[in-house]
Amino acid sequence: MRAIASTPEVDDLLSAGAPVAIGVSGGKDSQAAALATFRYLDAIEHAGPRLLIHADLGTVEWKNSHPVCEDLANYLGAGLIVVRRKAGGLMERWESRWESSRERYETLSTVTLVPCWSTPAMRFCTSELKTHVITAELKRRFPGQTVINVTGVRREESAARAKAEAADASADGRFWNWRPLVDWSVADVFAEIDSSGLDPHPAYRVFGMSRVSCRFCIMSNLADLTAAAAQPEAQDLYCRMVRLEARSTFAFQGSRWLGDVAPGLLDDAERNAVAAAKASAQLRVAAEKRITKPMLYVKGWPLRMLTDDEADILAGVRREVSDLLGLRPAFLDRSSIHARYAELLAAKPAEKEAA
Repeated sequence: MRAIASTPEVDDLLSAGAPVAIGVSGGKDSQAAALATFRYLDAIEHAGPRLLIHADLGTVEWKNSHPVCEDLANYLGAGLIVVRRKAGGLMERWESRWESSRERYETLSTVTLVPCWSTPAMRFCTSELKTHVITAELKRRFPGQTVINVTGVRREESAARAKAEAADASADGRFWNWRPLVDWSVADVFAEIDSSGLDPHPAYRVFGMSRVSCRFCIMSNLADLTAAAAQPEAQDLYCRMVRLEARSTFAFQGSRWLGDVAPGLLDDAERNAVAAAKASAQLRVAAEKRITKPMLYVKGWPLRMLTDDEADILAGVRREVSDLLGLRPAFLDRSSIHARYAELLAAKPAEKEAA
């Protein structure tokens, strides 16, 4: 079997009996990471607690993901902890993000509408629904201890992950993030799973997908999105996501509309709504391009009052965008925009004092 990567720091913690928590999603990499890590821990006679932990993302998850994690836990004789975001799953997060974006735009608490979807550069789907809830649970279970958090990250997966280290410490020192498979190939991963006698997630060999995460993932290629849409269990979610595309005028993957992946699953009204959303998106983007760079939202916004010309530009854009999306905004002329900016600027000292 392929050797795993480790570091002196991780090995010292293991020798001292540090708790080991392996994040499992139901995907191949976390499944192989759990198998290989347990074998390594047995070989070095690790005496500390071990567990598997799964972050349930709600309706976006494949129905087989949890059973794959359960089968893995039973095979290893380990406990499986399931954690969830209290405010709901990922689909609910996308929907609430759109409502928040809409409300903030209507009240001129931001300059442009923001996408409801997570993106490769803004993966709140990982940070909020996985990392935060998992670390909170581990801190609760192991107070005062340094926990080794195992993931199936591999350098081969992407340019960003090509720079991954075998292990590193979290900023607060409470966790060591260990990536034992960092140098493994896809073939190594499937060989590890197959040698155990367990089955990988059916999405790989039955559905024909190259990766398993959410049913429809922001990182998926077109072939994986198409394969996912072909599965009956994913089709209600597909329509719900397409309706959010149409409502928000933001495509699921930047320039790729999920509504184009399997239009046969949509009814006439839904297909018409997608077509209208695409047209509105082009007009929205064109309108927002009239907003100059110094006017755009930045941290600490607003930094200054707008000029009369800038206020007129913003008012015109807000009227156009609101008409396109059926929004009900305030602050649609020069004087009301100046008044709103003055209000926001005046509130800053009070906010700093409260902080």
